[in-house]
Amino acid sequence: MTTPRTEHLVLPGVLTAGQAAATVRGILRLQRADGAIPWFRGHHLDPWDHVEAAMALDAAGEHEAAERAYLWLARHQQPDGSWYAAYADGDPCDITDRGRETNFVAYVAVGVWHHYLSTGDDTFLDRMWPVVYAAVEFVLRLQQPGGQIGWRRDDDGTATTDALLTGSSSIHHALRCALAIAEQREEPQPDWELAAGALRHAIRRHPERFLDKDRYSMDWYYPVLGGALTGAEAKARIEEGWDRFVVPGLGVRCVVPNPWVTGGESAELALALWAMGESDRALEILRSIQHLRDAASGLYWTGYVFEDDAVWPEELTTWTAGSVLLAVAALGGHEATCQVFGGERLPWGLDADCCAED
Repeated sequence: MTTPRTEHLVLPGVLTAGQAAATVRGILRLQRADGAIPWFRGHHLDPWDHVEAAMALDAAGEHEAAERAYLWLARHQQPDGSWYAAYADGDPCDITDRGRETNFVAYVAVGVWHHYLSTGDDTFLDRMWPVVYAAVEFVLRLQQPGGQIGWRRDDDGTATTDALLTGSSSIHHALRCALAIAEQREEPQPDWELAAGALRHAIRRHPERFLDKDRYSMDWYYPVLGGALTGAEAKARIEEGWDRFVVPGLGVRCVVPNPWVTGGESAELALALWAMGESDRALEILRSIQHLRDAASGLYWTGYVFEDDAVWPEELTTWTAGSVLLAVAALGGHEATCQVFGGERLPWGLDADCCAED
């Protein structure tokens, strides 16, 4: 096992160099030889969290391991461009949820662009371009007339037209990364530009087009994290929900009013805050969740029920560790992570706000 690069993963009150290296090694220990990264060994792999963990490996300089994760996706992509929602322990022959979730499928574009920015590997980008193209085409076949994206296609082919704000916001980010890949390859995708603009318009102007999940913190911050809301709009949204979701000194609630803070949501909020230019508050959030760190493994517990003083569920997940490392990498100035989550070099697509019909 190599020694992870940790110079940009050191953050006072969050991670020392030794702790950062331990967290990276914790993810590497759980990665299968074929590249799959399950939540933890014996649990399932889902494509979104698999990519999140792979991005963290790239942020730590573990490019070979990250590439193996992306090639796992390339080998197991379905003919329609999708992946199944869950594979037991990352075993491609043991599928435990045969639905195909659009935000899971789209996220490969974010990871592939991050890996390319981390490595400059044109051969990798050539290899993964057909994978990204097929994935985006699958996702956009579920885009609705109002711009939002239906969240799932069942194994029998039935498409769910209902849209989730969190999922669509993540897809907005993925579409921008996919457009950046297309631009790098000089293969314009005007239909994707239209789709991204229509999706951004729906997120910014039409909350009624999404299922009502506003009890969940992800629906609060994901329009910011996914880049659909910026500037004053982003700041207003974060301020509006701050007292509902942030528990000082402990982290971010997953869902109100439950007394449960989670590491993944907290780290993602920190990334959103950093993207808004609020690094001090991002650092405050990351410091607040260090009670979730398991010193023995270097990984992080998924969550904590503060009324009961109990870790729950009792699982140390690769994606929680990955989200923490990515947030720290952004604050630490890791160029690829900053570009992907800060929006630099990410095309916007058509600005549908000026021309879409309400």
